[in-house]
Amino acid sequence: MPTPIRKFILIISFVCCCFAYSQTEKGGTKDEQVKDSIEHYLHKASLSIDKAKLEQALHNAIIAKEMALQNRNLSYRAQTNTILAKLYRELGDLDKAEEQILDAIEIQKSDNDKAKLTKSYIIYGSIATQLGDYKTAHEVLESALALSKTEHMKSFEGVIKLNFGLLALAQNQPDLAIKHFNSGLPIIDSYGQSYNKAKLYTNKARAQIALNQPEEAKKTNDLAMQIGNDKGYLEVRSESYKLYSEIYEQQKEYLTSLNNLKIHQRIKDSLFNVNKEIIAQEAGAKLNLDQNNVLIEELTEENIQQLKSLKLGRLTTILSIALITILSLLTLSLYKNNNLRARANELLQNKNTELILAKENAERASEAKVQFLSTITHELRTPLYAVTGLTHLLLEESPTPNQKEHLNSLKFSGEYLLSLINNILDLNKLEANKVELENTSFNLKKRINDVLIALGKSAKDRNNKLHYEFDNSIPDKLKGDPLKVSQILINLIGNSIKFTQNGDIWIRVKPIETLENKMLLSFEIEDNGVGISAKKQQTIFENFTQGSVQINRKFGGTGLGLSIVKNLLAIMGSEIKLESSLGKGSKFLFDLEFEIFKDQSTDYLAEAKKINYSVLVDKKILVVEDNKINQLITRKILEKNKIVCDVADNGDIAVSKAKEHYFDLILMDIHMPGISGIEATKQIREFDKEIPIIALTAVTLDDNLDEFYDNGFNDIIPKPYKTEEFFTKLHKALAKKQTTS
Repeated sequence: MPTPIRKFILIISFVCCCFAYSQTEKGGTKDEQVKDSIEHYLHKASLSIDKAKLEQALHNAIIAKEMALQNRNLSYRAQTNTILAKLYRELGDLDKAEEQILDAIEIQKSDNDKAKLTKSYIIYGSIATQLGDYKTAHEVLESALALSKTEHMKSFEGVIKLNFGLLALAQNQPDLAIKHFNSGLPIIDSYGQSYNKAKLYTNKARAQIALNQPEEAKKTNDLAMQIGNDKGYLEVRSESYKLYSEIYEQQKEYLTSLNNLKIHQRIKDSLFNVNKEIIAQEAGAKLNLDQNNVLIEELTEENIQQLKSLKLGRLTTILSIALITILSLLTLSLYKNNNLRARANELLQNKNTELILAKENAERASEAKVQFLSTITHELRTPLYAVTGLTHLLLEESPTPNQKEHLNSLKFSGEYLLSLINNILDLNKLEANKVELENTSFNLKKRINDVLIALGKSAKDRNNKLHYEFDNSIPDKLKGDPLKVSQILINLIGNSIKFTQNGDIWIRVKPIETLENKMLLSFEIEDNGVGISAKKQQTIFENFTQGSVQINRKFGGTGLGLSIVKNLLAIMGSEIKLESSLGKGSKFLFDLEFEIFKDQSTDYLAEAKKINYSVLVDKKILVVEDNKINQLITRKILEKNKIVCDVADNGDIAVSKAKEHYFDLILMDIHMPGISGIEATKQIREFDKEIPIIALTAVTLDDNLDEFYDNGFNDIIPKPYKTEEFFTKLHKALAKKQTTS
C-alpha cells in the first residue's frame, strides 16, 4: 500500500478511536482490548524482523507505537521501544537502536517488570556487542542471566548463552564462543525457539571456521540451513550460503565457494539492496513521534477536560483538528516520499555507473587475455617446428619399419599438438562459437588408427587392451575436420586409458543413416574403469572439472579435455552423452555427420607428387630466421633437394643481403629481433618488386592474411608445416617467376 494512503488510514483510525473514547467510559475491558491490539502488532513486527521482512515489521511497529502513545501507557511504550530497538538493529542504525532500548530499560526498571527487563537486557547486550562496547555488553548480559535465574525464567537462559557466544566471537575467542553455544543449545531447543536455534548454528559454524574446522562447520551450517528453509528465514539462508562459501574456500574448492557466494549475494540483494536504506530513512521519518505526540496528547487531554460538558463543540473541535492533521501529514508524507524516490534514483544511477565501469574493465581484461594467448602460442609453435622438421628428416633417411612406425606416430602427435595449441588460442572462440571448421578429405579409419597408435604406449603402460570396431561399409574417404575429430577422440580415449587399469577399452564406429552424399556415424568409447558417480556426471563437462580432488591428485590432468570435447561437438552440430556407473566403467557416445568425398581435386600430398623437382635445382633461396635449430632444419630440407641456401639471422641482415646478392626466393620469418619480417619485406620491395617472398611464420593467420599480402608477401607457409605443402608452394612461386622472366 502506498505510504500516503497508509498514513491516511492510520490517522482516520486514530480519529475514530478518539471519537469512540469520547462516547464511552474508561473501563477494564477497553484497556485489555488495547493491550491485546498492541501486543498483536508487536508480535507480528517481531516475526517479520526474524524473517527479514523489514517493511512489514516497520508497518506493524508504527501502528503499535501510535496506539501506545495514544493511550499514554509507559508499559506499552517500553514494549514498542524494545521492538523498535530490534528493527533499528537490523536496519544497521545501532545508535537509534541503543537509544530505543535504553528508553525501554528505564521504564521497565521503574515498573519493576523483570520479565520484560530481562528481554531488553538481552537485546541491549546484542546491540552493545555490535557497537564494539564489549564491557557494557558483558555487564548487561550478566544482569539478564542473574534476573532469569532469580525469577526462574529458564526460557531466557538459552538466548543469553547465545549472546555470550556472539560476544566471545566478536572478541576473537572462538573456543569460548562454542562453549557458550553448546550450553545454550539444549535450552533453546527445549523451548522450540527456532529462530534463535538457527542463529546459534550459523554463529557456531563461524567459530568452527575460525578454528579451521571446515568439516564440523559444514555439518553445523547444514542444520542452520535446514531451519532457514523450513521456517522461511531468508536472512539465515543468506548467512548460511556465505558460510558455505568460506568453508569451501578453506577446502580450496574455489568454484563451489564462488557459486555459494553468488547465491548469498543474490538473497542479500533481494532482501536489502536499495530498500534497506529507504526503509531506514522511512523509519526515521515515521517513528520520530515521541515528544511531539506526547505534547499533542497532553493538549488533547486538556481540551477534553475543558469541553466535557459540550459534546457538540468537542466533536467539532476533534474533527477539525483531525482534518488539519490529515492534510498536514499528507502533505508532509508526499514531500518525504518525493525525497526518498529521488534518493533511490540517485542510488540506482550510481549502481549503473559502477556496472558500466565493471563492463569496461572486463573488456580490457578480455583483450589482454587474447593478446597473451596469441603471444604464447607463437612461442610454442617455434619449437614445435623443430619437432616436425626433424621428424620429416628422419623419415627421409630410410628408417627401419619399427622406427618408421614410431616416427609416423611422432609426426601424428606433432600435428595433434599443433591442433591443441590452436585450441588453446581458440578457447575464447569456443565459448563465443567463433571457431571455424575445416572441410577437407581424409581417411577416417586411418585417422582413428593413428590415434590408437599414438595412445598405444599409454594403454600398454596401464595394461589396458584397445578394441577397435570399424564398420567396413563406411567409405574410405570422407569430408570433414580431421584434426577436430582427432582431438575429440584423443581426449575421450585418453580419458578412458587414464581411468582404467588392467582393463579393456572399446572404440566403435558404425553408420546410422545415409542421405544423398552425407553419412551420419555413431561413435562409442567404452571402458570398464573406475566409472563416474551420478553426482559428478552433472559437472564433468565443465571447464577445469574432474571427479574429485583425490582423482586430480591420483590421475593428474587439467580437467579441460571433456569441456573441449563438449564445445567442439556443439560447434560440429552434435552433443556428448555419458552412461556410467561408479566402479563399473563409462561409455561416451556422440554422432557426427560427414560428407561422402568424391575425389574431384587433389590435396597437397598429390600436388607434391607432381612437382618437377628439377625446377628447384641450383635455385638460390635466402632463409631469414633467428632460431638456429629452425635455420638448420630448413637448410637441410632445402639442400637435400639441391637448392643453394643462405641464411640471415634477422631482418636488417636480410635487407642487406637482398641488396648485395641475387636470390630466386626469400623465406621470411615474422617475429625477429630488430625489425620484423613485415618491415624487412617492405624495405626489400622498395628496390626489388619481383623476387618471390614467402612468409614462413608461426604467428596466427586468421586475422592477418590481408596485412601479409598488402605488405609485399607472395604466399604464406604457417609453421610447423607439412613438407608437401612447403615444396608445393616453393615450386609454385619459382615456376611462376621462371615463366614471367
